[in-house]
Amino acid sequence: MGEVVGAGVLAHVPTIVLPEVTRRELNNGEDSTLVAGLERLRAEVFDRDDYDTVVVLDSHWATTVEFVVTSHERRAGLYTSDELPRGMCRMPYDIPGDPELAHAIAAHAEAQGTWITPVDDPYLPIQYATVNLWEYLGVRDQPYLDRPGKKWISIGVCQTADVEDSLRLGRALAAGIADTDRRVLLVASGALSHTFWPLREIRDHEAAGPEHIRTQEARRADEERIEWFGKGDHARVLDTMPEFLRHKPEARFGHYLMMVGALGERDCVAPGRLYSEYENSVGTGQVHIWFDRPENGWTAR
Repeated sequence: MGEVVGAGVLAHVPTIVLPEVTRRELNNGEDSTLVAGLERLRAEVFDRDDYDTVVVLDSHWATTVEFVVTSHERRAGLYTSDELPRGMCRMPYDIPGDPELAHAIAAHAEAQGTWITPVDDPYLPIQYATVNLWEYLGVRDQPYLDRPGKKWISIGVCQTADVEDSLRLGRALAAGIADTDRRVLLVASGALSHTFWPLREIRDHEAAGPEHIRTQEARRADEERIEWFGKGDHARVLDTMPEFLRHKPEARFGHYLMMVGALGERDCVAPGRLYSEYENSVGTGQVHIWFDRPENGWTAR
């Protein structure tokens, strides 16, 4: 029986894949803590051999009439972002997939009252919410360690889904994992509040300091949720979703909702630990928070 062995809300902002000299130019000579956080997360979590598959809940991949899960044997190519081709250009990726797990997840759609389609089309676009994190956290083939690369699949955020729909996807995700022998890491790839500065002002707000978050109200809302995550108070995060939605979290926070839906929803009590400071990215709230599986399970009090 498979299980989720770790999970996290991780930032995928374009700046993390820019050269260090450029990152420092944008941030008053300092590097982003998001970069050091991913490097530490790789060393402490993703380089371990106690998991089989990473499932990325991709806030940049917007579907409309169903959830879609990648079911390729392998995804490989060059990625150029249509949003920021100057900063994310011809990035190579070669990602082993997990079609068995993808189909196991989709098999639970009807029971959970939702729609999930596995897709292995080689021309299916890939998003930088997946590629940028794989660039840091993906374990490439390392023959000298006698260890193959870990499998990665992605699930899109359905833009017509509400909170309950995203939680239903999470329930199907948990059931599909349980049907396999997979030990899985869940990566909710996306931001907290997510409103950009207008174009004529945006270059005045490229530094990482949280004083550049688009509004002070959004900053306070983000910092509240970071505090609740640290305490494992996922129930409060869920109970206050109507208030948080007023601050326009990325993808309506679907990446987190799908993750917590797989971890027990309001009953999840796993505390999070920070792998970065809370940072700005041209108005949006960004942070890395990792949740280890508690010794007695995700919902054990």
